[in-house]
Amino acid sequence: MTSKQSKMTWHKLLSNKRFGMEDYHKKHDDRTEFQRDFDRLIFSAPFRRLQNKTQVFPLPGKIFVHNRLTHSLEVSSVGRSLGLGVTRGLINKNGEKNYPDFFHELGSIVSAACLAHDLGNPPFGHPGEKAIATYFSEDAGLRLKDEMSKEEWNDIIKYEGNANAFRLLTHQFKGRRKGGFALTYSTLAAIAKYPYASIYTPENKHKFGFFQAEKDDFKKIADELGMIEIAPYQYARHPLVFLVEAADDICYEIMDIEDAFKLKILSYEETKKLFMAFINEDTIGRTNEILSKIGDKNEKITYLRSHIIGKLIEACVNVFVENEEKILQGKFESSLIKSLPKQLCEAYKACEKIAYARIYRSQAVVDIEVGGYNIIYTLIDKFTMAIMNPEKMYSKMLLPRIPEQYDFEAKTTYEKVLSVLDFVSGMTDVYALDLYQKITGQSLPQL
Repeated sequence: MTSKQSKMTWHKLLSNKRFGMEDYHKKHDDRTEFQRDFDRLIFSAPFRRLQNKTQVFPLPGKIFVHNRLTHSLEVSSVGRSLGLGVTRGLINKNGEKNYPDFFHELGSIVSAACLAHDLGNPPFGHPGEKAIATYFSEDAGLRLKDEMSKEEWNDIIKYEGNANAFRLLTHQFKGRRKGGFALTYSTLAAIAKYPYASIYTPENKHKFGFFQAEKDDFKKIADELGMIEIAPYQYARHPLVFLVEAADDICYEIMDIEDAFKLKILSYEETKKLFMAFINEDTIGRTNEILSKIGDKNEKITYLRSHIIGKLIEACVNVFVENEEKILQGKFESSLIKSLPKQLCEAYKACEKIAYARIYRSQAVVDIEVGGYNIIYTLIDKFTMAIMNPEKMYSKMLLPRIPEQYDFEAKTTYEKVLSVLDFVSGMTDVYALDLYQKITGQSLPQL
């Protein structure tokens, strides 16, 4: 039965209740619970490992480009600004008395959620996701299909980093405490870009927000926060998801263009033209005046990038404030970026077009994708075979490589496969490559 609820309310949507610690409310220090979420994430091992996970370009050599860690930090910074801007905009529009006490914490909640948004991505990014899905949907893993329910199988063949992030943050791994990271309900809901189970993914799409293993955990959070239920295990987005999504959209598109300039994939003239398209006639004179005072081309691009991000933040805040009612009703079906004023929207689309043609299809990026796909595919194959056949000699040698927190002795095939995916998805690019070389005999200790 679907919910008859027609609108979400900020008084329910903002909760400092901690997942797995619902009955424990002890004040430790002067930080708010949402600030503690941020600190808990930034000091965690999974977050630190993002420094060795590819964002777009190969991990840095002589020229530093973004990895998942620096990307997440920047997204978090932009997310905080978006949250603060929306707080100010809505209070100015509707009055402070219409919002709960926690409303001033929007910046902290969005900032924490932004830190966590990429934690579930496997090594090598999207090629890693594709390798996992393909192994089970097309190749050797197909033989396990009859050992899982339709819903469980759907999780595996549509493997999704967003769903894995929710699992990483909430699942009680062996020897760990209940509730995973024990984050607040609102922070967990704010990372759920696709708040539905895999069975609700649109045709030819792989995006969903949680695995069957965590479906009841997500339902518990969504129901507590008063998120609109469309169908069982299918909800309208928590409003703060739109801000997390916008922060990610702003950072990856604009920063990828800047990285491409630093790597000389795009010329200074090309990069400047793309960025200047965001500047309107009212401010273009002032922008050119500042640029004329900067001699270094790298600094010119840095200034333009900073200016553009500020403009996009302001515009996204305005879109959110203008559409608050639709968002709370679950009827806002676009993203904030796609709803920008015409000039900003067209300039952003121009960056997207160039990025796809010149950046994401560049030789260095494609080489990483091809190599990463093969590495992840091989690791999934070796460890899945071992976990499903623990009595074999090779399995007995390989299984000790899996840390104890991953339950490879789980009762069901679905849970066993998830334990392999937990292990592999948590690896850094460097660790995955090293393990791949060792178990395939390409790298052996010196005798």
